Amino acid sequence: MSNAKQKKWNDCYKGADIKGATASSLLQENLHLLPSNKGRALDLACGRAGNAQLLATKGFQVDAFDFSVNVIESLKQANLAAINPQLWDSEKDDLAPEYYDVIVVSYFLQRDLFPSLIKALKQGGVLFYQTWSQQCVDSSGPSNPNFRLQQGELLSLCKDLRIVLYREEGSLGDIKQGYRNEACLIAEKTL
Repeated sequence: MSNAKQKKWNDCYKGADIKGATASSLLQENLHLLPSNKGRALDLACGRAGNAQLLATKGFQVDAFDFSVNVIESLKQANLAAINPQLWDSEKDDLAPEYYDVIVVSYFLQRDLFPSLIKALKQGGVLFYQTWSQQCVDSSGPSNPNFRLQQGELLSLCKDLRIVLYREEGSLGDIKQGYRNEACLIAEKTL
């Protein structure tokens, strides 16, 4: 990625409070769907690593990948047990095939990365994915539609997985409740 993009994310996470981070609502509400084997997990584009921290408390060995040097340095300084922070560039670095029991991605979208994400899951591995949707009810999230999923797109990107849970509520019903402006998916690799 460009130096300008890295500077943007480094500035965004300058002085970020790692210890005060929270996991995505999708992960928090669906911990019962985590594999029982407590193997390896990946928090991709981890930000302040709320997902990684929660997964570590559940017994997983967690890789926390991010493009921001500030995020990775903060995680290393925090010295959180069972979390391995790594600087990772989604346009250059690969994911190890059939390596992870769980992959969590929150509010990061790079469409061409989906085949690698699916390949990186072990048989029986679970993907938790939550990001912005183009069906907006307010101005939260990115303004560029390229960084938002089209209706049903997340299902299409994960068509080779067994869908366990999918939510994309758009503007249906009471827009002050539920998962608005985003699409959420939990899926298992069965092939």
